[in-house]
Amino acid sequence: MKSSPSSQDRGIGPVAAALIGIGGMVGGGIFAVLGTAVSLAGGGTPFAFLLAGVVAMLTCYAYVKLSCHFPEAGGTAVFLSEAFGANVFSGGLNLTLWLSYLVTIALYASAFASYGETFFSSKPSWLHHALISGGILLPMGINLLNASFVSRSESFIVVGKLLLLGVVIGGGLFHLDPSRLQTSEWKPMGSLIVGGMVIFVAYEGFELIANAANDVREPQKNLPRAYYGCVAFVIALYVLVAIVTVGAVPASVIADQQDYALAAAARPSLGQAGFILVSVSALLATFSAINATIYGNARLGYSLAIDGELPEELDHKAWNNPVMGVLVTAALSLLLANTIDLQAISILGSAGFLLIFAMVCGSAWKLASKIGARRWIAALGFLACIGALGALLFRTAHVDPKALAIFAGMLVIAFGFEWLYPQCSGRPLQNPRQDDAS
Repeated sequence: MKSSPSSQDRGIGPVAAALIGIGGMVGGGIFAVLGTAVSLAGGGTPFAFLLAGVVAMLTCYAYVKLSCHFPEAGGTAVFLSEAFGANVFSGGLNLTLWLSYLVTIALYASAFASYGETFFSSKPSWLHHALISGGILLPMGINLLNASFVSRSESFIVVGKLLLLGVVIGGGLFHLDPSRLQTSEWKPMGSLIVGGMVIFVAYEGFELIANAANDVREPQKNLPRAYYGCVAFVIALYVLVAIVTVGAVPASVIADQQDYALAAAARPSLGQAGFILVSVSALLATFSAINATIYGNARLGYSLAIDGELPEELDHKAWNNPVMGVLVTAALSLLLANTIDLQAISILGSAGFLLIFAMVCGSAWKLASKIGARRWIAALGFLACIGALGALLFRTAHVDPKALAIFAGMLVIAFGFEWLYPQCSGRPLQNPRQDDAS
């Protein structure tokens, strides 16, 4: 079995670990999905964000228990393999996770383009696609030429995003119209639930703490603090952002400026300068999120290739960098971002992570006696994720069947590939951790 560093050798404390989760959540998601949330939930948008946060917090419990027992860089992929073994089911879930990260890159790139277009008076149809493509190709180049820059720059960008959102919230609270937040302005409960689930992708990111669990000091004490602390902080942050957006900006303005709603929310208190400031910050935030997700997903693909779940071409490195993984991640993200609209991408991203998180909760339930988890809490997290996924897909079937078909196709590709590839390649699926233990 691989030896893990001693507690004294670990260098990450609870605050630093929490910042990893906060950086993962407060990335491009809030800039991308805020307008979609308001269009679905109306005055009940703060409640929709709270509802999605509750599902995230329930999932958090499973991650805490699993991370404390399996503190390895593989994170989610390790948990699924430990619970379900190295087989088509766990392999299909791991590939679904990899594909879901591609969707988030496409989501961030779409938001990058939407905010970028605010700086142009004329918006020809090609401009949006040009900005999307540039927003992916430039981070791809950075990952190929200087991957270490990605991790070094993230902490500064996270702090900058939080300061910006603090300014927007602080200014917006003085320009609220409470009537816009009254329950009479809320959409029906079904729409509120679906709205919360469509924006669930904005909470994706806390699971990145699992990838650093092996470097956390006193993990049994500090991992729970980091997980629960970062999710609770982001829930409060998102609810406040939603209150300011709905309370300070007329519904007609949000509907007209849905793709860059957060910039519109800054205008009542900060004027045009605030609008520009938020737009510039959104470009920086979404660009950094694309950069970091390409970095992480290329390495996830590298790990899956080593395990026999993806072609062996993806397990080759050059200059200690998974070059082929970076190129494939960028190419597929370009295809998604340039062919699917923003709301459909939000649905795909949220659905993918709800499915994965449900299975992580299922892993915690299955391994409860081994990891010291309470089965009823893990079961509640599983039911919450599955129920949320069902509500999201039910609505999607009625309003956007194309998005539902794409999600179904994504699952067919993931599980079909995991079934066919080992047979065609002769490379069996394997769990390296179990191999080490044996």
